[in-house]
Amino acid sequence: MKILRHVYRVAGVVVVLILTGALPSLAQDGKLALHVNPKQAYVFVDGRAVGEASRHALRLSAGDHKIDLYNYGYAPTSSNVSITAGKTTNLEVTLVASGTPVSGPWGAMTIEGASRDAVLLNGKTPEFFVGHGDEFDHEWGWKQELVVPPGTYQVTILGAGNEIWSGSVEVSANQRVILDIPNGVRKTIPWPRGEKLSSLPRFKAGTASATVVVAKPTAQLSASTAQINCGDAAQLKWSSADAPQVEVSAVGQVAAAGEQSVQPKQTIVYQLTALGPGGTATASTTVNVNSTVQADLGPSTAEVHYKRVGDKVIEPGGTVLNWTAANASEVSIDPLGSVSPSGSRTVQVTPRTTAVGPVDETVTYTLRATNTCGGTETKTATLHLIGSIEAQPETRLSLNSIYFPTDQPSAGKPDDGLLDSQQSVLRLVANDFKKYLAVKPDAHLILSGHADERGPKDYNQALSERRVDLAKRYLVSQGVSADNIETQAHGDEDNLNSEQVAQQMEQNPNLSSDARQKAQERMPTIVLANNRRVDVSLSATGQESVRQYPFQAEDFSALVDRNGPQMEGKVEQAAEKTKIEN
Repeated sequence: MKILRHVYRVAGVVVVLILTGALPSLAQDGKLALHVNPKQAYVFVDGRAVGEASRHALRLSAGDHKIDLYNYGYAPTSSNVSITAGKTTNLEVTLVASGTPVSGPWGAMTIEGASRDAVLLNGKTPEFFVGHGDEFDHEWGWKQELVVPPGTYQVTILGAGNEIWSGSVEVSANQRVILDIPNGVRKTIPWPRGEKLSSLPRFKAGTASATVVVAKPTAQLSASTAQINCGDAAQLKWSSADAPQVEVSAVGQVAAAGEQSVQPKQTIVYQLTALGPGGTATASTTVNVNSTVQADLGPSTAEVHYKRVGDKVIEPGGTVLNWTAANASEVSIDPLGSVSPSGSRTVQVTPRTTAVGPVDETVTYTLRATNTCGGTETKTATLHLIGSIEAQPETRLSLNSIYFPTDQPSAGKPDDGLLDSQQSVLRLVANDFKKYLAVKPDAHLILSGHADERGPKDYNQALSERRVDLAKRYLVSQGVSADNIETQAHGDEDNLNSEQVAQQMEQNPNLSSDARQKAQERMPTIVLANNRRVDVSLSATGQESVRQYPFQAEDFSALVDRNGPQMEGKVEQAAEKTKIEN
């Protein structure tokens, strides 16, 4: 198929026609009729420079298009239009004047050969548009000129969306630079009229005359505070005018005015750069970052005491460690590990030596604090640890739990219930403990009373209290000081279950296989019997009595009997009394 391509420049607008046959593609186009005030406004279609809005209607392909209208000294507008093939769409826009009059000093540009092509200063997007070539092409009686602040400009000429020429142009005060497009700067001549001009409006057009006066951008930048600690934030606030492109260093592209929180890690100078058709304006502000860490560390007492007998610590070396670390994000204390920036902690100090003998050591704590800004601080604190490590006394008490018949001793007979076999056990305990007191006079026997699960809790609690009281009185009768005996009553709160009792039976070396089998056949009764007891422990070492039920005792039958004297009647009476009281 033969394709004919014709290119025309009409009124500053390039029109491309692709002809195939009888130009069927034109049937897919529609028209956009523009009615714009001021009439000198320039049209960009889908980001491409097209031409002066008042010169003609635009032929556009069917579909949606973005229409931008620019005229320096006026706020630009943007519209979305939908073009229908073979039809005309009307768009009526009135631009609103913006910006105050501009003061000198100035220079001027005359741009020849650009017809009605778009003229952009310092940028290649529509925001940098200042006018079209026909507005700046002569310096005759009717002035058509581009007035700019003295400086160096990157001039770009766009025609039908294409870049026709771009180059750097230096304009001095009271000088006029003449550009010949596409050849560039032709000459620079004096412009004495610039010295006589005062404040000028940004845009003025008349018959065969037009003057565009470009304003130099302005920029302001400040910080809410000039000094922050590491990790804190400052609020940047800025404003600018006559600058479509604004950037803050270390932040990036920003709006013309705004605020943003920043959190620098070191002292920094923030710089605002505002770029516009009239040049560049800058402003800066400094935020100083304090990276210094201030720390303190110390124990509540400079000296602590420690005492250990055998494996048991009698007097732990405890103290409270206090610390602070201002302006720090990470804090650690050796040997505690990571901690909060400030706080306190109770520490138990253990001597390095494990040998028997005196303890006299110095314990060192080291605090290390850092922040993300490079600040660091180290503090140390020492603690004097004195005391002793003593060997475990060779004497080991013969301790066995004491067992009671059902429901004994009773409230009416508090001295009954300690059978002969259990009195023998207590006598052995008393004899061993008296020998132990000669070595450890501050030691204590701890008696813990229990009751089986039958009966109300209040009844069982009182029963367990009577049992420990009877055991204590018997020990005292054997020469043990009451001051060295402590008692506890647990009622039925800490009972052994069948599995625990079975395990104890397996570990009982005095129980034959036959006897163990018979006991297992009576396991519910045996469990009850094992929970009618008083346990004995030694405070100095933590030694606990062996829970070994006296299966071989002559009074075994009386101990194991689950009923006991009038047990059922007493339990029922106690339960009834509890119901009445509650």
